[in-house]
Amino acid sequence: QAQLVESGGGSVQDGGSMRLSCAASGYTGYTYSKLCMGWFRQAPGKEREGVAAISSDGSTSYADPVKGRFTVSRDNAKNTLYLQMNSLNPEDTAMYYCAADPNGGPRARDFAYWGQGTQVTVSS
Repeated sequence: QAQLVESGGGSVQDGGSMRLSCAASGYTGYTYSKLCMGWFRQAPGKEREGVAAISSDGSTSYADPVKGRFTVSRDNAKNTLYLQMNSLNPEDTAMYYCAADPNGGPRARDFAYWGQGTQVTVSS
């Protein structure tokens, strides 16, 4: 059974850094390296929004609020996705979700598989 498990969330002060990980398993019929992987986040009372994505060929995309601060990467040998977050600010506080899909896209509905999320809290 396909599974995505996020880790690395927690609390950090304004200006701090954090790295999230997402381990993938059970994708019968798919090779992890062929999946488009994405990070999304959802703050209380707000819609889920895309943060960053990385395609099977390694090309990346970022939402404007995180450009220059966040870096998405993947280790296909470990079936793991990462999100390095620097210069964090309180507006980054949210539940962060890992997502996977054979095709992917800019919207949450473009992704078929989701993790349970990991909370990131940035205090001022």
